[in-house]
Amino acid sequence: MKGATSPSPNTEVKESWGQAKFFLLQPKSRPPPIARVHVKMADEAVCVGPAPTSLSYLNMDAILNAVRMTGAQAVHPGYGFLSENKEFAKRLAAEDVTFIGPDTHAIQAMGDKIESKLIAKAAKVNTIPGFDGVVKVLCIPGGNWSSDGASVLLREGFRFSSQEAASSFGDDRLLIEKYIDRPRHIEIQVLADKHGNALWLNERECSIQRRNQKVVEEAPSTFLDPTTRRAMGEQAVQLAKAVQYSSAGTVEFLVDAQKNFYFLEMNTRLQVEHPITECITGLDLVEQMIRVAKGYRLQHKQEDIPINGWAIESRVYAEDPFKSFGLPSIGRLSQYQEPLDLSNVRVDSGIEEGSDISIYYDPMISKLVTFGATRAEALARMEESLDRYVIRGVTHNIPLLREIITHPLFISGDISTNFLPEVYPEGFKGHQLEAERRRELLASAAALHVAAQLRSQSILGNHR
Repeated sequence: MKGATSPSPNTEVKESWGQAKFFLLQPKSRPPPIARVHVKMADEAVCVGPAPTSLSYLNMDAILNAVRMTGAQAVHPGYGFLSENKEFAKRLAAEDVTFIGPDTHAIQAMGDKIESKLIAKAAKVNTIPGFDGVVKVLCIPGGNWSSDGASVLLREGFRFSSQEAASSFGDDRLLIEKYIDRPRHIEIQVLADKHGNALWLNERECSIQRRNQKVVEEAPSTFLDPTTRRAMGEQAVQLAKAVQYSSAGTVEFLVDAQKNFYFLEMNTRLQVEHPITECITGLDLVEQMIRVAKGYRLQHKQEDIPINGWAIESRVYAEDPFKSFGLPSIGRLSQYQEPLDLSNVRVDSGIEEGSDISIYYDPMISKLVTFGATRAEALARMEESLDRYVIRGVTHNIPLLREIITHPLFISGDISTNFLPEVYPEGFKGHQLEAERRRELLASAAALHVAAQLRSQSILGNHR
């Protein structure tokens, strides 16, 4: 491979640089930003337009021009932006440039909620009971609809949901499914080549979410037994083979309290949380994606895929966790120090001290990953890592992350996608100290303040 580009500001681009020459496509901004870590690592960085994504990372013409300019032979799309855009993959193919990901058929098939559910059902994958087509007309407003014994009340929300879908996605189609009470969000990592071989690389527990966005993930899950894990993995592979999938991909499931699992969607790209799978399997997923894109067969068999230890990922965001569990905070990192002096700690980031957190992109600062022989060991290392992380200049969500991983329900594995609103019904208020402990800390702070004042007066007195 002569060279590859990555049109993404995300953290995983650092991983994909080996012997090939790599070009990083970046936007311009005013004033010019301090070069981010991944930009410094690239052999060459190419500007693809202004900072707004519609003019840069989502601008196919600009990216294709940069590909031609650099003579790159492949594009790794990262995640987000054009990573699951079939038109982008088609245009690269027309330029004889390799898209490091699945083919356009798989992207299109899994990109449509209704079509993907029908394909999954045909592939003998468990799907959520409901109506399998598009619900176009509501014949009995306020009446009951039922399927397979499940009954839901159709309200005025049907019309509003359709309008919201049209506004957000340009598609007002709706499907109706059974409500799953307090589900877990558990996903299976799959890896497939162009020769019909496919593997499942165990699961990731992704139930800790805010606004349907993951915050803390771990691998493996505390909830799955070997039989359920195998069944989910085998169904994920069945789906991958049904769409002739080739690359790394993720099949997401909702799992109820009885360990019944149902297909949710398939992400035809590298997941943000892929590092925890790499930790427990020893596989480099970005490397595997590049190998598959070049036409190599998978190097491993299913029986070769282990679960070695436990890995946990915390998404460190420039967000205020005291406002709706996290509203974006922008600014410059006046002080930034990652806890890399600790063993078994991995930090995937694209920033450093002095970097700006922009309004144009996701406010993620880094992915903090800890690994241990046991879950308790990984959790202890995560707690220590969060305590040692230094971030100043922007508000961040480390207080919330620390509270989550030390909460008794999380430690016991008693979680669902409703964890945050159930544990903090009035919103996150920070660590709540007992009265005696609070008095002790206030007294200590007062003593330190007085000591500092006395020391300052003494120094000034000596200068006189």
